[in-house]
Amino acid sequence: MRATTIHGTRDIRVDEVPDPTLRQPTDAIVRITAGCICGSDLWPYRGENPIRPGATIGHECIGVVEEVGAEVRDVRVGDFVVVPFCHCDNTCAHCRNGAQSVCTNLGFTASGQAEYARVNQADGSLVRTGGVPDADLVPSLLALSDVMPTGWHAAVSAGVRPGHTVVVVGDGAVGLSGVLAASVMGAERIIAMSRHEPRQAVARSFGATHVVAARGEEAVAEVLELTDGVGVDAALECVGTDAAMTTAIEVTRPGGGVGFVGAPHGVELSARRLFDKNVGVRGGMAPVRRYLPELLPMVLDRRIDPGQVFDLTLPLAESPDGYRAMDERRAIKVLLQP
Repeated sequence: MRATTIHGTRDIRVDEVPDPTLRQPTDAIVRITAGCICGSDLWPYRGENPIRPGATIGHECIGVVEEVGAEVRDVRVGDFVVVPFCHCDNTCAHCRNGAQSVCTNLGFTASGQAEYARVNQADGSLVRTGGVPDADLVPSLLALSDVMPTGWHAAVSAGVRPGHTVVVVGDGAVGLSGVLAASVMGAERIIAMSRHEPRQAVARSFGATHVVAARGEEAVAEVLELTDGVGVDAALECVGTDAAMTTAIEVTRPGGGVGFVGAPHGVELSARRLFDKNVGVRGGMAPVRRYLPELLPMVLDRRIDPGQVFDLTLPLAESPDGYRAMDERRAIKVLLQP
């Protein structure tokens, strides 16, 4: 099959690689109809994460089930499905407690930017859409494989409630999804931190009431001014850097919560600062399967449109161009068509 592969820093190619095959009786093979590039894919692309030269890359996709293992009972060949980036059996003790992203049989989509992907816990992971979706729903269904549930997880972890004032640190696809999540959850004021006009526009369409373009101490001062010096009830950290985490903590009022979903790179939490402010920090890798029963109907009924985060669509053969566009912030998120 054709697949996007990574060979080194900023060295992305489209190669012919072996088709994935069933390895376990709980596996399924999905023919990908739409995949995409994630902001977290930029970490290895920029050389910030270890790279195995020639490895396939990409963990977000939707498509049609092509083959199932002998123990797969609920998913059938021909089903159109959303593929959570983290696979789970949805039955272990952690899954039953809503922590599917730390399932005892955890797996990950390894070739989401390709023609086929293997899912190692098909029954527990795959969520059927009830038929082939209308074309206009494809971007939003694809967003359900990662970024929308991840933004939702940030809001849940931060404790967003109706009437809250919320700040979202990060204007990538996850941060914008966090804005949408906070809006759906009833936040009264949502402050999006963004310096890029196209992203600001999406944030406002998702429910942001204020935009702060500053960074660092200046950004903290602006948020505190907007909240009469009190701070926000909940902060969503959707970047993964120390600066982003520091900002999230500093703008949160005493007794408030920070939900963090940005993959941490160089983050150092100050226990003393959290102690002094009585601020709680929760979050981590999103348990996508936990949230899909709630989010999928919203997409199918067109109550939410998280697919707006996709502002560039390319054929799979041009995925290297997609990486460059996102790396240079010329695109928020790139949808790839195999």
